[in-house]
Amino acid sequence: MKVVVLSDTHSPRRWKGCPPALLPHLEAAEVILHAGDVCTPDVLDWLSTFAPVHVVVGNNDVPEVAEWGAPETLQLDLAGVQVGMVHDSGQRQGGGSRLRGLFPGADLVVFGHSHIPLDETADGLRILNPGSPTDRRRQPAGTFALLDLRDGVVVDVRIEELPR
Repeated sequence: MKVVVLSDTHSPRRWKGCPPALLPHLEAAEVILHAGDVCTPDVLDWLSTFAPVHVVVGNNDVPEVAEWGAPETLQLDLAGVQVGMVHDSGQRQGGGSRLRGLFPGADLVVFGHSHIPLDETADGLRILNPGSPTDRRRQPAGTFALLDLRDGVVVDVRIEELPR
């Protein structure tokens, strides 16, 4: 299963439209995950024209994002992989054990909020922050993540940089 992972798109202040280099990945996606701070639901409507979208609410999201279907936390099965989602994982120190407590059965937890891309295993749990494709803050480039999930296994995780 090919999954595109986004977070912190911050429409309309930062997301004026999809970064062109992201489009081919969206076209190939079987599922899209958004880890919050989409800010406005029109982006979710647009993303859902490519593939099913699973989203959690972020601290900057308008109430209509929750009405679109974004809970605070979400756990789902994607190709046999248990994926947890939350916007803010809290401070970095102790994040793995905190996320393990929040999602005890998860194989992978996706989160956002910091805009800092991260792919690591902590306390036996793979944790992934795709960064932001549109609000890079102090990062050298906007980022998103690609997952390849098969038969209950995280086959590949790649954090991709977008051209500036």
